[in-house]
Amino acid sequence: MDFTLSDEQLMVAAAARTLLSDICGPDHWHRLMHDGRAFDPARWAALVENGLTAVLMPETAGGMGLAELDFALVAIEAGYAALPEPLTDSAGVAMPMLAQLAPGHALLADPAAIIALAPAINPWVAAADVASAIMVERDGRALLVRRDDATLTPVETIDPLRRLFRLEFARAEDLGPADWDLALDRAALFAAAQGLGLAQRSVDLAVAYARDRMQFGKPIGSYQAVKHHLASAQVGIEFARPVVIAAAADCPSRDIYARARISEAKLVALDAADSAARAAIQVHGAMGYSWEVDVHLFLKRALALTNAWGTPHFHRQRVAARVFTRPTGPDTTFARDPLENETPHA
Repeated sequence: MDFTLSDEQLMVAAAARTLLSDICGPDHWHRLMHDGRAFDPARWAALVENGLTAVLMPETAGGMGLAELDFALVAIEAGYAALPEPLTDSAGVAMPMLAQLAPGHALLADPAAIIALAPAINPWVAAADVASAIMVERDGRALLVRRDDATLTPVETIDPLRRLFRLEFARAEDLGPADWDLALDRAALFAAAQGLGLAQRSVDLAVAYARDRMQFGKPIGSYQAVKHHLASAQVGIEFARPVVIAAAADCPSRDIYARARISEAKLVALDAADSAARAAIQVHGAMGYSWEVDVHLFLKRALALTNAWGTPHFHRQRVAARVFTRPTGPDTTFARDPLENETPHA
């Protein structure tokens, strides 16, 4: 299996990073938190205008018709920028799902529309307050609840830029049976991709600080203990990166092997993000625990995503299902059982 990224994919990732570095940085985070908000309409408009919300949408709905790997590269950059807006949930999962269920739906005509997700696996709904509608899982079906028909109760959350809500509703549009397994796989994969970005930004923030912070007449980054902390964090990132890319490339296979790779990616990438953020906080010393230092945002987002779209226990069980029921070993790493007759939803 070839995991080499194409020039076009690298260009998409570079364009996403350039855009997000311009419209989503420390000044923007602080302004949102100062105003008690977690959404910037102007930034969302910029994401729409630059096509980031259209990556996974089918061409028949005005999208680019690309694959999970292409969107995962965008999700990495969203993590690197600690993007508050629900790009991955709405554009990566909900809108493509709506396009499959109801190709002529009115919401698809609005490229700026946001759909929040309420799957059975998540107890709360993220970003429901800024959504045009919420897609709810109910007995394997998809119900679409208009924002005006929803009652939202804020839920306390660790991440100030990722708001959660309890949802109640009395009226909804029944879209029919839905592929919530695919929704879970995509959402878990894109959470893993964000974890890579969160981890790398944490290390980059710590490296920049270690170069500038002087102690005993020289930068603290010259001390071996600091180097070891950050080197260990970077090693974790580099080990997680190919796991995430392999999972993204294999996501369309929709079998037990692909699911295991996605779950492994979520486990290792968000563990790398957690470790990198904690290392960065330590490098910053006591001030690393303050709101003035931005590293706390990356740790909080990593903690939030770790338990979204399946807890670590849930994803370890999916990995275990592959390990204990299929052949293992170097010769089966990228192979599939030719006698296996799995359905795409198995």
